[in-house]
Amino acid sequence: MIRDCLKTLLISDFNIQTLAGYLENDSMSPSVKATVPLFGQVMPILLNRNSECWNQNYDSAIIWTRPEGVIDSYRRCIEFERIPEETVLKETDSFVEAVLSLQDRIQSILIPTWTEPQVMAGYGILDMKPGLGLSHLLMRMNLRLAEKLNDSPQAHLLDANRWNLMSEEAPYNPKLWYMGKISFSNQVFKAASSDIKAALRGIHGEAKKIIIIDLDNTVWGGITGDDGWQNLRLGGHDPEGEAFADFQKALKVYSKRGILLAVVSKNEESVALEAIDKHPEMILSRSDLVGWRINWSDKAQNILDLLEDLKLGTQSAVFIDDNIAERERVRQALPDVLVPEWPLNPLLYKQTFLRLTCFDTPILTDEDAVRKEMYHAEKQRENLKVSLSSMEEWLTSLDIEIQIEELNKSNHKRTAQLLNKTNQMNLSTRRMAEAELVTWAKQNGRRLWTLRVSDKFGDSGLTGIVAVEHYGNAVTIVDFVLSCRVMGRKVEEMMVYLIVEWGRAENLQKVVARYMPTAKNKPCHRFWMNSGFKYNASNESFTWDLRQPYPKPEGIRIKGPKFRSIP
Repeated sequence: MIRDCLKTLLISDFNIQTLAGYLENDSMSPSVKATVPLFGQVMPILLNRNSECWNQNYDSAIIWTRPEGVIDSYRRCIEFERIPEETVLKETDSFVEAVLSLQDRIQSILIPTWTEPQVMAGYGILDMKPGLGLSHLLMRMNLRLAEKLNDSPQAHLLDANRWNLMSEEAPYNPKLWYMGKISFSNQVFKAASSDIKAALRGIHGEAKKIIIIDLDNTVWGGITGDDGWQNLRLGGHDPEGEAFADFQKALKVYSKRGILLAVVSKNEESVALEAIDKHPEMILSRSDLVGWRINWSDKAQNILDLLEDLKLGTQSAVFIDDNIAERERVRQALPDVLVPEWPLNPLLYKQTFLRLTCFDTPILTDEDAVRKEMYHAEKQRENLKVSLSSMEEWLTSLDIEIQIEELNKSNHKRTAQLLNKTNQMNLSTRRMAEAELVTWAKQNGRRLWTLRVSDKFGDSGLTGIVAVEHYGNAVTIVDFVLSCRVMGRKVEEMMVYLIVEWGRAENLQKVVARYMPTAKNKPCHRFWMNSGFKYNASNESFTWDLRQPYPKPEGIRIKGPKFRSIP
């Protein structure tokens, strides 16, 4: 989770105090305390490791510059000097190197893209000419930024052109520039603040995971039960029908990004599902949904029931409904669920949806791409459980396999994501940026293993993390993390078994797990209380004497590199 207040350093070659004000005063999470050093000192701050800026332990840095302010060759191009494009790009590379030099000093770095200088003579038809046009050159410079920053887990590029487009007033005010060296309007800074906070939420694992949608007059026009599915406004040549279809297309795109879709609607289930199945212009299908509650019960309770089935918390959900009374009901009953205001005009649905900044995430993993399929597989598992007579029979029938890997280049993105997003089965709930995690794992006396869980219904992906420190005669479990998708299948017990066996192979004397309580990780505490470890209430720790083996869970196969001598 994000700390109560993030310390952020704003580095710029123009007056950026307005942005600092928006970041500090906006009520949206996270709370930000912004520090602005003297503007115009970008490169000295970046290159001087002894600068007083780096004594403050900032969580993040925002480096927002004018292209002509930090790339001298580009400034000369504005003055119509014929500078080779490669010269400008090499200077851009030097700027990127200076930015990346911060990686060992700061957790996350946000860099807005360069936008065209506010006062610049347009070349007209020449603007996009390679080797001459300034617009073409600036596009190349931004692409170079993106390419050079791509391999950094800490540095992230933000699209500043989007903020200019979102501004209802001119993004540049000459009076503000000449009076105070303020490069942009208040609306641009406000849009920037919103996107920066969204990026910080994503970096710290607080992006929303599921969109729960109403049906009637939300994803289609009309009342299914009254009008019949044949008469719903969806697609065709009707402007509103086309707008509803476009909104569905946007929802489907987000589903492909790994964001889950579900339905909560007051309707007859059979009637609503018939509309989804039979309407010729329907974009969404049942297979796009990980669940639904279609009945006449209270929507807030339906949302709770749905999230419980999916093993998701209320803080992970967004609820979209055209009905203002239903929105207010859910807000009051479930304050952790995000319920955005929704326009009366369906023509604005897609635009309103795409402006939500709660889904931002710094990376997309293989698990994200198949998340929907993973939930469908989970439903098959639950159906099988109902048909069998005992938990043991169910677990045996699943044919569970665990593949163990140490932290490596192919898995550290997903490992960092899992560490930062998992709340329930998380021993310490510590949060670490990807680069910070990699650095931590490389230190002597530390080991980190990942677990990929699969069964006959499919691959659940990288769903477990075990990180330990071993000094002296003891091994301390620092991270014990397991996705809620695979909880309750004896995977937790197997994780403990593997740690104990590794400690025994190392001739250590004890394993210690220290639990750090939060509002959301009580399931982890319940597991350890029932683990067989000796509990010490004074410091919330659990201890195992390594003279004793730990019972090995039956019916689970281990694959891949082993913990040295583990059978």
